[in-house]
Amino acid sequence: MVDRRDSPRGELVLRRRGAGFEIISNGVFLMDTSDGRSERLLVEAALDIAAAGRRILIGGLGVGLSLRAALDDPRTETVVVAEIEPAVVDWNRSYLAGVSDHALDDPRVEVLISDILDLLRDDASSYDAICLDVDNGPGWTVTDANAALYSDTGTSLLVSRLHVGGALSVWGAAPDPSYQAILSRHLDDVRVLGVEVARGDPDVVWVGRRGPD
Repeated sequence: MVDRRDSPRGELVLRRRGAGFEIISNGVFLMDTSDGRSERLLVEAALDIAAAGRRILIGGLGVGLSLRAALDDPRTETVVVAEIEPAVVDWNRSYLAGVSDHALDDPRVEVLISDILDLLRDDASSYDAICLDVDNGPGWTVTDANAALYSDTGTSLLVSRLHVGGALSVWGAAPDPSYQAILSRHLDDVRVLGVEVARGDPDVVWVGRRGPD
């Protein structure tokens, strides 16, 4: 074990696994540094279909690979990262800094220690892309309260914070047709992109674009 922290949501652990790291929440694996394809795809898929890519909101810092993908796009001017766990931010500034090539040091990055739902409710800012990786998907949330993020109401709130032509992408550990149906009620051109993993269902990224009002 590299570090252990307690938070209002329980225990967070950063530990080494071989040459890499993994983050565990209340005994449940959340993410690691071994691959990163789906974390990068989360951002790349949204920016591929967004009308613009100047201002991006990332929900969940993770190990920093989605943030790195956003910064590598030449259109990016600002990336707001909403991360509820201060420990994850601390680890990205220390043990995990090399994983993202020190992404948090980029002056285009603004990190907010915040639940993304609270941020969306309290701040009416708009974005060209919103990219969510705060759970293992709509059917496997880190906390019960996060289920609201994937509901019809939560999805409507997310889409309302997109510019017309903006894109929403969401990471998941498995397909979920019912969630895809919710997204399709609020977004145009919803697609499900799969990334094969060594065991179990493919990781998935749902992505769609806000149509004209």
